Formats: sequence, structure tokens, C-alpha cells
Amino acid sequence: MSSLSRRAFMALGGAAAIGTGLSWRRLSGLDIPGRNSDALSVCINGTAQDAAANQGLIDAFHKVHPDIPARITPVQGEDQSDFFAKVLTLVAAGTAPDVVMVATEGTQLFADRLAYPLDKFVMRDKADMQEYFDDVHPSLVESFMYQGHLYELPMDYNAANMFMSSKAMTMAGLDYPDMHWTWDDFHGYLKAMKKFATGSFRPFFWTNRLFGGIVPWLYTNDTSFIKPQRFTGGKWFWNQFYPKENQRSGGFRWTEPNAEDPKVVEAFEFMQELIAENLASSPVQGGGNELVSRFSEGVIGMTPAGGYWVEGLIEAGMKRTDYDAAYFPKGRTQQHQFGSTGYTIMKSSDKKDAAWEWIKFCSSLDGMRIVRRKPDSTAARRSWNTELYKNAGPRHWDIFYNTVDKFPTSAPIPAPPQEAAVESALIKNVTSAVTGSRTHVKVALKNL
Repeated sequence: MSSLSRRAFMALGGAAAIGTGLSWRRLSGLDIPGRNSDALSVCINGTAQDAAANQGLIDAFHKVHPDIPARITPVQGEDQSDFFAKVLTLVAAGTAPDVVMVATEGTQLFADRLAYPLDKFVMRDKADMQEYFDDVHPSLVESFMYQGHLYELPMDYNAANMFMSSKAMTMAGLDYPDMHWTWDDFHGYLKAMKKFATGSFRPFFWTNRLFGGIVPWLYTNDTSFIKPQRFTGGKWFWNQFYPKENQRSGGFRWTEPNAEDPKVVEAFEFMQELIAENLASSPVQGGGNELVSRFSEGVIGMTPAGGYWVEGLIEAGMKRTDYDAAYFPKGRTQQHQFGSTGYTIMKSSDKKDAAWEWIKFCSSLDGMRIVRRKPDSTAARRSWNTELYKNAGPRHWDIFYNTVDKFPTSAPIPAPPQEAAVESALIKNVTSAVTGSRTHVKVALKNL
């Protein structure tokens, strides 16, 4: 069992007290069939149904590696932080999985405490891996570097783009925006929509969270609420696989507060102005399930989302022509925000070589065809992303991958090892900053 600091274990208190109906065996996963078998345990955030849906991936992996039994271990979390806490509980119980699917929000948490770097495996199989990296944008890979080491291979990602209702655009007489439209242009679009608004229609709707909340506005204003810095190192990787990317780093470093930066204040004041003019909603807490429904009903003009929304909108009954997606409007810059997911190998695993073969297979084009069958997330591979969206996405579906191709400075969600505390502090102060008078902004940012 890998070591776990007292502070890290105490952080599990919220998960350990999940409910009176959950026993330690259920929480630690000891009652899951096959938990203590010799099979490679691959942990995902999901249900038993999600695990069953991945049986095709297991079967395909077995055809390539008949000597490596593997199983999908589902651990259901209400959000990423809840999922990570439950995985930490498995580690503390001595039942850690071998491989875990980890989103950007948890990459540095796992890299700092629980994960095993992929460096030696990637370099050992560099001849095979070059094809993968040629198909994947370096910004996605850099987001999984930490202190000069690589901990995950990107499987999929989503940037915060701007989704817009075709009905609202037509009603207001608006054309699809220019690639480099600005905050002022965006402001003008909202005012045009408001002129024709009826009932509960809102020109702009957004949620209070790391992805698609205030952070995209900070990034497009060349700033963040945590000072954007980089770790040194990583040249071993960049020189081998992306020799022209000599500006890349050993990973993103988020250690210094930056909430009182004038450019941060400027972004918050812009959002405060939109709300004061009744052009935008107050930021709503939580995820996007309700948002999909409201957008499909035509009561929202524009809202931030990523390629993952396409499948949800299809299920909600929307046609490709009912909406479109554009790049985020430009402030001082047009750097976009994104989040990614990939598999990481646990330090505690005694099956690291087998775990690498799983990651290597899933990152292959054959594996990705099985993993990503629906347009419910932007594939990390350009080639497969085209297949996902060309017959299902909106008219400008190509922006989903072009967000990183056209804007290569785009960066991941700010997520240090203490991401849960960072996100909590942000969410706590955003609403008070952008609602009410302008004087609230600087007070809330000081608190942040």
C-alpha cells in the first residue's frame, strides 16, 4: 500500500462519512466481485452499467494481450473531487486499483502522491508512440506533465467554447461571429438578443465552477486567479516527440495567488456589468444537466460548453442546425481553457508493465475507436475527432480541435494538488464578486 500522509487521509473525512447506509466494505470496494483477483484493475468514475458498457474495450484488449486479464472497476462520484476522495479511500484500505482514469482536476493530486510516471515506458516504446503524439496536440500532453515527468496520455479533452442558439441568433439578426471576435462584440450580441427577448429568455447563461465559469474570461484576458507559471524540465520528452515545441515545459505550476491582478479585476467587472444590464444570469452552482435542457428549450442565447455537449443535445432532441459553437471571444488575448482525461498508473500497483500496455492500447487508434464511440467528448486524436463530429456536430464542429490547433497557448484548468480547496475558494467568492454593485468585486477578490 502506498504511503498516505495524515493530512491527505483526513481530507477523506467527507467521503468516509458519506452516509449511514454505506459500510466500510462498500466504501472501500471490498465487496466488488473480483476485487482481490489477479486481473488488472482499471478504475473509472462511473456505475456498474458504465463498466459493462466498456466490455468491448476489455475484449479488444484481450485479443491483443491474452496474457493480461483486466476488469473495469467503477467508482461513482458526484463530481471529480468526490471520485478522487473515494479512490484515496481505496488506497488507504489497501485495495488500490492499478490504473485510474483521472481528469485534469486530479492530475497533480495523483502525480504528487499516488501516481507512477510514464517516462520510462514512453521512451522504451518511443518508436510505437511517435504515431500517437503526431496525432495529439502538445498542449494536451503538457497538461499532464508535472515537475518534468509525464503522468498520463490524453484520451479526450474539452475546451470552453461558446455555444449559441440558432433561433436566438436568427431572431436578433446576428451572423456567426468572426474567429477573433472580442468581448465588445460579445456584449453587442447579447444586447441584440435582449431586444427581442420574451418570457424567461436569457442572452447569456453560465455556471459557477472551474470549467466554463469565470476562468475562461480570465484566460482570454491573459491572466488567472492563480499565477500561471511552469515547472522546468521535460526536455527529455519534448526533444524526442515534439522537437519543434522548444517552448514547452515540465508542466503547469500553480502555487501563487493572483486574484487581485488588475486583469482579473477587469474580467470580473466585465461579468458584473453583463449581469447588472440583465444580459447574463447570475452564475448558477453545479453542473450542466439542467443547462442542456434549458438550452434545448430555446430559453438561452449563448453559454460556455465543449464538444461533450453534442451528444447531450442530440439526446435532448436538438438538430445540428438548431445551434452552433464558436471560439471564446477575445479580451487581451484569446487563450482558451480546457480540461482533459487520461489513465494514470498507481505507485502501489505491482502490475505496472501490464498497466502501461492498457494505456498504450487505449491511446492507439483502434483503442480510441472503441473508447470514444459517441460525440460526447473531443477525442485527443485529431484523426478520430473528425470521425466523431463530421456527421453529428454543429456546422462549425471543427472548432473543437482547432481551439488548441489555432490557439496553441490554450491551457488546462488551474488544478494544483489542492484543487478541491482551490475550487471551493473560487466558487465561494465568484457570486459575491459579480452580483450587486461594482464595489463588491475587489472585496470578493481580496477574500479569494
